[in-house]
Amino acid sequence: MIMKIAFYDTKPYDRIWFEPLAAGYDYSIKFFEYKLTADTAPLADGYDAVCVFVNDTIDAEVIDILYDRGIRLIALRCAGYNNVDFKHSYGKIHITHVPSYSPAAVAEHAAALLLTVNRKTHRAYVRTRDNNFNINGLIGMDLNGKTAGIIGTGKIGRIFIDICRGFGMDIIAYDPFPIDGADFSYVPLQTLYAKSDIISLHCPLNGDTKHIINSAALQQMKPQAIIINTSRGGLIDTAALIESLKAKRIGGAGLDVYEEESEYFFEDYSTDIVEDDELARLLSFPNVVVTSHQGFFTREAMQAIAMVTLENIHAFAEGEELVNEISY
Repeated sequence: MIMKIAFYDTKPYDRIWFEPLAAGYDYSIKFFEYKLTADTAPLADGYDAVCVFVNDTIDAEVIDILYDRGIRLIALRCAGYNNVDFKHSYGKIHITHVPSYSPAAVAEHAAALLLTVNRKTHRAYVRTRDNNFNINGLIGMDLNGKTAGIIGTGKIGRIFIDICRGFGMDIIAYDPFPIDGADFSYVPLQTLYAKSDIISLHCPLNGDTKHIINSAALQQMKPQAIIINTSRGGLIDTAALIESLKAKRIGGAGLDVYEEESEYFFEDYSTDIVEDDELARLLSFPNVVVTSHQGFFTREAMQAIAMVTLENIHAFAEGEELVNEISY
């Protein structure tokens, strides 16, 4: 039997990586540009599985629509799954994901954001393109000898730790599940906030971590502290971050994710006005760099994402163990 798969929220690069690899399977793939929502879920009628991305909606309503149309597998082509209602999907639809595709890709992008915010290369680039070679206002700080506070010490967090060590930084970390024998110090969150010159987020988004960077946390940070977030936007209370930036209580922020990103990220709004006031305000700060959730976006990562996603679908089609299933 040929598996029919509806791919939601697809871009040209999804076709580039998925189509050649899918040729080795008995798959019929339909690429939809639409995000998965209650309005677009009926497009999956007649398909066996759907494949979705980070900003697709997989709530109770969507799950019921898909289930009523015979969908029994939702294959996430990403690692994160905070957009899934697992309680409602339990016993109805299997959910798989790509638990690890290229931790180095995300960690390296976090380092790129750090260097850009600190040394203001984004502003220097704009100046020199306009034949302005003035360096006033572009001063940064040495990373060597500074303290990096890492929240979340999974694979990505540990690779970023290694990168920071390469800069000669001291490392402290927070994780509710510390690694045995770690060669860095775990400290309480309050200590991390107070001592860190750089704070980088590498934890999942859940009930315990939502707004882990909030007004109280920001009040405890050094005035030159730089916050880096390549994980999930909801880890930061955006309104509180904006207030701290306006008051010059922190040094800057490098954000690859945003709490309400689903409306804008991965899309081209270059001829439109950004109506999200908080996003527009973030983009107005000279000491904030926002990228559009591209931390994962390397050739190696895209190949791994495509391979593992298709292997997950193949295992489901063959009735094999779903090693990458996420269970409620």
